[in-house]
Amino acid sequence: MFFSRSITLDEDDLSNVAAAARLTTAASADADFIEKLRDGDAEAFDTLVQRYSGDIYALLFRLTDSAEEAGDLTQETFMSALKAIRAFRGDSELKTWLFRIAVNHSRNRFRWWKRRRRDATVSLESTIGGSDLQIQETLASQSPGPEEAAIRNERERSLRAALSELPEIFRTAVILCDIEGLSYEEISQTLELNLGTVKSRIARGRSELRKMLKDI
Repeated sequence: MFFSRSITLDEDDLSNVAAAARLTTAASADADFIEKLRDGDAEAFDTLVQRYSGDIYALLFRLTDSAEEAGDLTQETFMSALKAIRAFRGDSELKTWLFRIAVNHSRNRFRWWKRRRRDATVSLESTIGGSDLQIQETLASQSPGPEEAAIRNERERSLRAALSELPEIFRTAVILCDIEGLSYEEISQTLELNLGTVKSRIARGRSELRKMLKDI
């Protein structure tokens, strides 16, 4: 004899089911979008640019400290993405994949300029690794006085100078972590490095910055 019983779901169960359904729908939409990109769909590529160009430009500006350079490299990043999209396997998020391309273009440009003896600097706009080192302090007044502005500008110059002295491998890792907010795993994917190396570079970069900035 078979017995039947009713199964009731509480609110948490229903919430989990709904969340799983949303994730499945989002994953399906992402897969469709990527497939359109692979097929050379112009509208999908325009959407890709609109969706991520701001993030890519911001990253490149921080790496190069040049609006012109960042603009040029942003265009190069998306042109490279268009050419390489068929090889995208979906092992990472599209944003992480685009960051990887952008960082590679930035590195190539940096090496090109370095060979021509040009000093490169990058901009740091947020807290470094949770320390009290930051470019712009939160001020009570929206219009700081001359003395406050001078102090803030001096701190910014010191930070940018210190960051520019870091080896590129440490600087990039710190920017991705402490400014862009990427997780260690995402940085690992972006830089194509193992997790231990990523953590080591970030720790070393933060340590070196603290030493250089200990007196400001």
